[in-house]
Amino acid sequence: MKTSVYGLILLALSATKLSATELSAAEFVDITTKVPNIHTEIRYFTKDNFVGEKIDGYLAPKCLLSTDAAAGVAKAQRDLNAFGLGLKVYDCYRPQMAVDHFVRWAKDLDDTKNKARYYPEVPKNKLFERGYIAVRSGHSRGSTIDLTVVDLKTGRELDMGSGWDFFSKVSWPSYQGISAEQRANRMLLSKVMQTAGFKGLTEEWWHFTLIDEPHETHYFTQPVR
Repeated sequence: MKTSVYGLILLALSATKLSATELSAAEFVDITTKVPNIHTEIRYFTKDNFVGEKIDGYLAPKCLLSTDAAAGVAKAQRDLNAFGLGLKVYDCYRPQMAVDHFVRWAKDLDDTKNKARYYPEVPKNKLFERGYIAVRSGHSRGSTIDLTVVDLKTGRELDMGSGWDFFSKVSWPSYQGISAEQRANRMLLSKVMQTAGFKGLTEEWWHFTLIDEPHETHYFTQPVR
């Protein structure tokens, strides 16, 4: 029964607002054109992610964002640059076809090849129930970004106490079972993004959405190219 319900939801989503959103997505910009010294590691363009394969819809390793979100990221980068630090991006705009790929993968309970690295504590049949996989993502609206802080000179990531996309309470920004340095690093990232106009997510220290996002009701479908 659960599978058929998800299938119906996906069909309904694919039929809504496609023509309007297709036109609007042309407004997205490549973040490297607005923030030249930003680091990018678009994991869904590779096999290094919780699925363990390149994700549908990622035809290029690019971070695409709405122009408003890109301007906010540029401000955050400038603030960090003053201290020899900068941002490193893992994911930005995520097309609906990528979200659909996640949903199909989550239903295949036999595929657990990257479980040890990304979701060791969560049974795969609980990923929907616990909110780790959903049929829609704020990333598809074009103003949400996953990122961390790096040392500009070395490119080394600051220690945040867990890796990106690690499905666990350890990844919650409020989690206390990590070191003082790791908590401070999370606080630094949160503060610089809040100052730039973004809000965080309760369950993921790396996830931020522009507060005044320009496409808050649209879920775009074009691939990243």
